[in-house]
Amino acid sequence: MNNFDFDEIKIGQKEKFEKTVTEEMMQSFGQICGDFNPLHTDRDYAISRGYKDKVVYGMLSASFYSTLVGMYIPGKKCLFEEAKISFNKPVYIGDKLLIEGIVKEKHELFKRITIQAKITQNNNTVSKAKLVVSGDWKNE
Repeated sequence: MNNFDFDEIKIGQKEKFEKTVTEEMMQSFGQICGDFNPLHTDRDYAISRGYKDKVVYGMLSASFYSTLVGMYIPGKKCLFEEAKISFNKPVYIGDKLLIEGIVKEKHELFKRITIQAKITQNNNTVSKAKLVVSGDWKNE
């Protein structure tokens, strides 16, 4: 886990990591959120609707944005304030995702950081996000 102070974070700073979506993640997420839509739970139904398999919950893949800010930038001192997310392509179980973020703005007055983030799978963007975070900057 990174532990950046506000002054250490620079415009253009990048962080990234990979995650592979598993069946166990899908089952756990469904149990937690209570969404049992057949697009996510029934392979035959999803295929009948034009997908190649069950579609991973969008919010499951988007939860990796929380990992990005909570573990990588700023890391330990993160307080996630806002996320504006678009979903561009479906994600399937077994997909290896690359989650990337770049610091686009620093708001000195409010001690907030804006991160432009995206999730890709085989160079195809499956999700984009604008993330706003502040932090526990009390040690500055």
